[in-house]
Amino acid sequence: MANASIPDDIVQPFQLETAVASGRLVRLGPAVRKILSAHDYPNPVAGILAETASLAALVAGILKFDGVFSLQVKGDGPIGIVVTDLTSEGALRGYAQFRADDVAALGDSWRDAPVPHLLGGGYLSFTVDQGKETDRYQGIVELTGASLSDCAHTYFRQSGQFEGVVKLTAGKDAMGSWRSGGLLVQKMPPEGMVLQSGEIVDEDFEEAWRRAVVLMSSSREDELLNPELHPHDLLFRLFNEDGVRVFDPLNLEMRCRCSGDRVENMLKSFPRNEIETLKIGDNVVVSCEFCGFDYVFSERDLDRVFSNL
Repeated sequence: MANASIPDDIVQPFQLETAVASGRLVRLGPAVRKILSAHDYPNPVAGILAETASLAALVAGILKFDGVFSLQVKGDGPIGIVVTDLTSEGALRGYAQFRADDVAALGDSWRDAPVPHLLGGGYLSFTVDQGKETDRYQGIVELTGASLSDCAHTYFRQSGQFEGVVKLTAGKDAMGSWRSGGLLVQKMPPEGMVLQSGEIVDEDFEEAWRRAVVLMSSSREDELLNPELHPHDLLFRLFNEDGVRVFDPLNLEMRCRCSGDRVENMLKSFPRNEIETLKIGDNVVVSCEFCGFDYVFSERDLDRVFSNL
């Protein structure tokens, strides 16, 4: 296929014709580069944040929602927090907080086990917020394993909602630009069977599921990151013997939801004398952690904001 026809920044849903698994493939290029460009992230932090963005895009598709899906990783290691969120319309954003000296001191030792080396002990949480009129859904699991994929697998096992396997990767292309990607396959109930005890006795079905996992796991990192490989072609490479059906993709873009109104409402929640102590020179500057945009409030601006209380 011509390069112009190869989609990027998408989540591509698919289903195997054997009816044992459905799945999603995520490809992030410009969107993840825009997320990373908001701050001067060293490579280890950029890689973790890029993978987290792909994981959020994969898991969000499992949970049917109309609102915002958030994924947060919090640890006691050199990277203290990684946050990504995704709206049901495909607006993706993210940021990370880290201790630069501690990250630099690791050198390349973090590569084999990024979670314990970079994040340390902590937790991974998934949150779905569909607005004030609905209850928030949240799932939390300890950071267990060497990679974010391992942590996701722990969550899948403990949640009891579904059985799934995920593969994540992030890296730079030949031009030195960051990309990330991932694959997720989710086990489907055997056709015509009702799961009561959680146990499935159909050995043919179980064998087909194990085969689907092996085929998905055979995908290479360079395939997941290659902008010249169409997602349909990759899925065909992996699953053509069993047959694979694709559905309409969800287009993603880095789009921050910060705004001047939101920042003003935040300022109003504090006494003005506390806000005055935050001045840099003559102005109060509020920076968005996601996109890095600075909202600057002069004394006149503060008079306007607090006069409305």
